[in-house]
Amino acid sequence: MRTLTLSNILHQHFPDALHFSLLKPSKTQQETQQLHAFSLKTGVFSHPSLSSRLLSLYADPNINNLRYARSVFDQIQHPSLVLWNIILKCYIQNQQSHEAIYLFALLLGHFPPDEFAFPCVIKACAKLTALKEGKQIHGLVLKLGFGLDKFVQASLVNLYSKCGEIGSAYAVFDQMDEKDLVSWNSLFDGYARCGEVKAAMKVFDEMPEKDCFSWTVLIDGLAKSGEVETARKIFENMPNRNLVSWNTMINGYMKAGDTNSACKLFDQMPTRNLITWNSMIGGFKLNLRFLEALEMFERMLEEEFRPTHATLVSVISAVSGLASLGTGRLIHSYIVKNGIELDGVVGTVLIEMYSKCGGIDSAVTVFRTISHKKLGHWTAIIVGLSIHGMADHALKLFLEMRRIGVKANAITFVGVLNACSHVGLINDGHKYFNMMVNEYGIKPTIEHYGCLVDILCRAGCLEEAKDIIEEMPMRPNKVIWMTLLSGARNHRNTKIGEYAAQHLIELAPETTGGYVVLSNMYAVAGEWEKVSEVREMMKKRGLRKDPGCSSIEHKGVVHNFIVGDKSHPQTKEIYSKLAEMREKLKLAGHVPDTSQVLLYIEEEEEKEAELENHSERLAIAFGLINTEAGCPIRIMKNLRVCSDCHSVTKLLSKIYSREIIVRDNSRFHHFKDGLCSCKDFW
Repeated sequence: MRTLTLSNILHQHFPDALHFSLLKPSKTQQETQQLHAFSLKTGVFSHPSLSSRLLSLYADPNINNLRYARSVFDQIQHPSLVLWNIILKCYIQNQQSHEAIYLFALLLGHFPPDEFAFPCVIKACAKLTALKEGKQIHGLVLKLGFGLDKFVQASLVNLYSKCGEIGSAYAVFDQMDEKDLVSWNSLFDGYARCGEVKAAMKVFDEMPEKDCFSWTVLIDGLAKSGEVETARKIFENMPNRNLVSWNTMINGYMKAGDTNSACKLFDQMPTRNLITWNSMIGGFKLNLRFLEALEMFERMLEEEFRPTHATLVSVISAVSGLASLGTGRLIHSYIVKNGIELDGVVGTVLIEMYSKCGGIDSAVTVFRTISHKKLGHWTAIIVGLSIHGMADHALKLFLEMRRIGVKANAITFVGVLNACSHVGLINDGHKYFNMMVNEYGIKPTIEHYGCLVDILCRAGCLEEAKDIIEEMPMRPNKVIWMTLLSGARNHRNTKIGEYAAQHLIELAPETTGGYVVLSNMYAVAGEWEKVSEVREMMKKRGLRKDPGCSSIEHKGVVHNFIVGDKSHPQTKEIYSKLAEMREKLKLAGHVPDTSQVLLYIEEEEEKEAELENHSERLAIAFGLINTEAGCPIRIMKNLRVCSDCHSVTKLLSKIYSREIIVRDNSRFHHFKDGLCSCKDFW
């Protein structure tokens, strides 16, 4: 009786030419699918030789189709250990490490793993830095007698190095009879990752041979430890520099804050890839050089490189830093035009960008268009709505998020508590704080306590805020003391204000804002002698109040104004508009609040003139002149809006029928029809 082999089956069912093409190694997915289709059509798929052959072909690196490979594997009734190893390796090749470990666990129910299975699953653990699982598998390796297999040992050295267990990595490495370059590099990389640069250099010197990876790891380790110049010397001494080493050196300079050296190196590069561009753009963003990040992005597009998600995240974050809504809309248009999905981090940073640039309606639109919303998207929109004072909308979304089963994290609750803070929802603030602790098991951070203190201070509950600060499990930071001081100033409680100022000055004597708020508090109380004392203290310590600066974007250009600014090309028109605004405000019954104007200005008229020249009013005047009637005016300010400017902007929004959106250093204010989104809890 003739043995039924794969060759015999093919002879029976397929023409000779096709039989020959199916027996030879397939080089394309189309050829493999052809074989697969014929096997199903003729009913011979179940033959072990044919199904095994199909699995091997789909899992081959030239095809590497995990979906088809797994489909074939699942239809094999009793897969051999060899086939388990093939599908396991295919999962690793497709970056499916979690699934690979799960598959390995299933394998244990059928076969004891061999010297081929162990390196695969250990590699999966290394990619996930799954140290606990890796140690369990190491125990199984020793139990089954594969502890001295060189490939298993090499994978264990890599695992422990990537997980920061450098002692264990060295112990395995020391037992190896054959130490190849991969093992040396793994150990060396482990020392560099742990910041043990001297030990890494010792290993580097002992290495019998080195490749580009070895040199690059050393450069990266030195740069990360702050020894950028030493890294540069190593880079210059490399026998053969590859693109990875150039990118590593640029990244090192950027992380060290040396953008100039990074730029010089970038200009010297013989070739560049996407990682190069991402390192430059991300580096500029990291160093708050937002304009340069956008210029580099523009150069990248001109050289016809297609940005990755990482590129777009850096670019959108740079736009947020500049608060340039127009530029943000252009980036968004590029994303839509190129069909880039918003389901991941890109969607999150896009929501954040619109929120920070004053386009909260656009942020909501982006959020609504994301089909598969993740926690990051929910958190971004809740935080965005909260800083815009839209507490009802923010809390409604939080409840919707809870209803559909998305579990909030600590950052989500910062947004929720901020929402309560900005509109004075004391009871809701306490409720959500307790919910976070008791229902979600989240340990409050200093940011959460800061939000709770802010809620109480804005609502005038200063004694309760003081009690919370004193009972906090961590030391209050300067933000919390500043919050209490500002609350005391707003609610004219000099005693608590002095208490907060004392702690703030002890903790952070360089905080200029603390002295200014304390001085203003005394000015409101009419204690001018104490105002002079505070001013004198600032003078002795060499501190000066930061000048107020407001910016407004018009036709892609950002226009900046400082107090009393007369440097703008449209100065004449701006001051003419200011005079018009003054007259309209008088007719509307506005009485300037001069109580906090500097002490050295004695005449009331001079004090009023000082208020009229505040930077945000200059920016509003510019906006009224240059933007079309009915268009929102968006202004960014570096300091907190004063009480008089807050009242004035409310009136101007009604007088000129304009929505005026002002972002100060605390939050967004949406002025419309004579009202503000903060409901005067500013």
